[in-house]
Amino acid sequence: MEPTMTKKATAGPGKKKHKTATASAGGPETKLSQLESLLRRKEGATIAQIAAALDWQPHSVRGAMSGSLKKKQGLTISNQMTEDGRRVYRIA
Repeated sequence: MEPTMTKKATAGPGKKKHKTATASAGGPETKLSQLESLLRRKEGATIAQIAAALDWQPHSVRGAMSGSLKKKQGLTISNQMTEDGRRVYRIA
C-alpha cells in the first residue's frame, strides 16, 4: 500500500488576518479605523464619501460596515435619508 498524502490548510495569497479597527497610539491608522471615524462624525457620511476617502468600491464599504463594524465589533450603524435623496450613515 502506498502512503496517503494529506494537504495542510494554509492561507492563500489573498487571505490575510484582519487588523483591529482602532489604531494603537502612535501607530498607523487602518482603513477600518478611518471608516469608523467617518461614521462617528456628527454629520455622518455617505457611501460615496467613504468610498472616495478610503479609495474603496461602494460594495466594499457596505461589506465592511456590515461585517467588520456591525457583526464583529457589535456597533450599531443607523442611516437616514436626506431631503435631496442621499442616505447618510452614522454610528449610533
